[in-house]
Amino acid sequence: MTIPEARPDDVPTDGARVEQALRLLSGMPVGLDVAVKRLARGGGVYAWWAPPSVLPDLPGPPNDNDPSQRLLYLGRATSLRGRILRNHLRRSGSSTLRRTLAGLLVSEGYRTTWTDRVVLVPEDETRLTAWMHEHLRLTWAEDAEPTVIEAELVRRLHPPLNVHGVDPEHIQAAVVAAKNSYNASSGPNQP
Repeated sequence: MTIPEARPDDVPTDGARVEQALRLLSGMPVGLDVAVKRLARGGGVYAWWAPPSVLPDLPGPPNDNDPSQRLLYLGRATSLRGRILRNHLRRSGSSTLRRTLAGLLVSEGYRTTWTDRVVLVPEDETRLTAWMHEHLRLTWAEDAEPTVIEAELVRRLHPPLNVHGVDPEHIQAAVVAAKNSYNASSGPNQP
């Protein structure tokens, strides 16, 4: 007979960690200039927010503390600071969020090129970062094992820009189309 390992009373359960993360992610979203100064180097989950006028065809739940903001995307990171600064605010090649935004903003004329994958041209990487600073806000919750709680958070919140981990009835067709369009926009040079 196997006896389950006892948990010390001060170690939160996965459910408690999810609830704590939900509380923090639903906190007041901050501008990216503020966020980049406050982000921890440790792991956690993060949420991107925007007013309903930004990407109006994609409904997301409103923020509990600022109903003028609605959830767009939820992610996890082993380093919150690194993931936000080096990926989401810099390079489309390593950020699903950036690639999806570029696909959704195709009418804005974002251009791509092929490296070892489809990426935005340097000028448009800069332009998208400026767009994100202007339109998006961020919340985050530190957690040493964000992978454990991310799936439950996505399942509960249904962020419209997330595709993986979202119940099929909540997957936004426009997001899938934008991802496909972006991925087909450039390819390796054919001989």
